[in-house]
Amino acid sequence: MSEPGFTLVQLRYFAAAAKHLSMTVASRELMVSQSAVSTAVAQLERELGVQLLLRHHAKGLTLTVAGQTFYQRVLDFLAHGNELREVARQAGADLVGALAVGCFSTLAPFRLPGLLATFAELHPRVHVSVREGEHSALKVALRAGECEVALMYAYDLDEDIDHVVVDTARPYVLVGAEHPLAGAEDGKVSLSELAGRPMVLLDLPHSREYLQSVLRDAGIEPTVRHRTSGYETVRALVAHGHGFALLNQRPLHDTTYAGGRAISLELRDDIAALEIVVSWMRGVRLTGRARAFVGLCRSMYPNQGPSPAGG
Repeated sequence: MSEPGFTLVQLRYFAAAAKHLSMTVASRELMVSQSAVSTAVAQLERELGVQLLLRHHAKGLTLTVAGQTFYQRVLDFLAHGNELREVARQAGADLVGALAVGCFSTLAPFRLPGLLATFAELHPRVHVSVREGEHSALKVALRAGECEVALMYAYDLDEDIDHVVVDTARPYVLVGAEHPLAGAEDGKVSLSELAGRPMVLLDLPHSREYLQSVLRDAGIEPTVRHRTSGYETVRALVAHGHGFALLNQRPLHDTTYAGGRAISLELRDDIAALEIVVSWMRGVRLTGRARAFVGLCRSMYPNQGPSPAGG
């Protein structure tokens, strides 16, 4: 079997060009000339016998279908090339290197601090960077190789994304201290008691659809008074009497940033809990650092799923 004629440098230059869809930006990131990037990509295409990038005068680049598939494989290859180098340098030592982790914005303040602190204790030589975002942004980041794994909810995961369930979060009702339902017996209410009452909606993509569906599945049409993408803003509006809210993540205290009180109430209705997952690109073998992070998530939360491939 003949050896491939392309080089590691060509793969690195192609990956940078594909990431930014710009030879100019790639050259700045790599600190080489633009012509060096362009030449390396052209040589790679000649060696493979397939066009990977389409050049548009003054409008940057686009990946061909073949280029999109090849780009994902190159990211995997480069990641494990780095891991192999670390293994050679640090034979017998702990995990070292960088790990990029994505996290859904409303999960981050509840889940990340403890995870990162424990991970740092277990693997002090791994540098973890975090990218917060809403659901669709995290999927884009995974596909672009900007994060290797992402902690997120399990809804709307496409076929190219694998995941493992690490926890669940059941929805609950949030009301202000002066709300008519605040003094509910045993701290529980039914969805039917929310009918016709004004709602403060956490207005994030997919989150808003899910939260409204909880009501609609019970035959209740939401009466949305205010919408906001800020989790704490939802709590502050609720605390000041602007309506109730449905949420999944629950703070330890009922005091808001603005000083009001937001009371958490359990739902009597039988509603399925929302799954919290760690996700990664299907077909990509996770680095040892990423597998360690997934393993930590599974160990810290009670609802564990199967291990990822290679874990």
